[in-house]
Amino acid sequence: MKLDSSVIAVVTGGASGLGEATTRALAEKGVKVSIFDFNEEKGEAVATDVGGIFCKVDVTSEATVKAGFEKSRAAFGQERVLINCAGTGDAFKTAGRDKRTGEIKHYPLDKYERIIQINLLGTFRCIAMSAAGMVSLDPVDEYGERGAIVNTASVAAQDGQIGQAAYSASKAGVVGMTLPIARDLMSEGIRVNTILPGIFGTPLLDTLPDNVRAALAASVPFPKRLGEPDEYAHLAMTMIENGYFNGESVRLDGAIRMAPR
Repeated sequence: MKLDSSVIAVVTGGASGLGEATTRALAEKGVKVSIFDFNEEKGEAVATDVGGIFCKVDVTSEATVKAGFEKSRAAFGQERVLINCAGTGDAFKTAGRDKRTGEIKHYPLDKYERIIQINLLGTFRCIAMSAAGMVSLDPVDEYGERGAIVNTASVAAQDGQIGQAAYSASKAGVVGMTLPIARDLMSEGIRVNTILPGIFGTPLLDTLPDNVRAALAASVPFPKRLGEPDEYAHLAMTMIENGYFNGESVRLDGAIRMAPR
């Protein structure tokens, strides 16, 4: 798919980190971009910078996701591109003993459910609603392509660390549904791919002390640094522009394999 001013895209989590980098990369090619995010201040600022629009969306809420697509389509028209970057994480052991009190605790199930709701169900909710709209579009080529979707998983889908039971499950779910969704949508000309980022320099990691960031960078086989959000955006753009890229889940991680902790 050629990315230019005729293309409309929606980026979830598009106000920061990997999503912001992708939003800006798309806009540089002239794509009209709608940012779905919960951070209104940052979302409006990025939208203004790129000539896009901001839609305040909580991906766990069907109503706000639906309203986001309605606002985007009213402003720009039906999107051909969806990039899912909205997500979160936390860390709790499945069960263990509190080091201070000795109390035995298990993973708080409400927190487990929240991670699944955002990372897995939120991703699928956006895919389903976006794809339903893409089906109505005319194809852009002789092969019948109508749209392209890129999801964000994590290397934790395969190398989950201590405390990442919920996060790893949610991201493994994104990987696991990539091929079935690509097959669901093949007759409609909609491609679906997923990126599994390693350790990237996102706003979350920016809050860590310099020595911790340096240790994380040193753990990457090569190159020994954190991934750059622009590198994620580059791969996302490739997945959209390369019409033979479909049904794939690709690690982008400098060859890292995560240790237990």
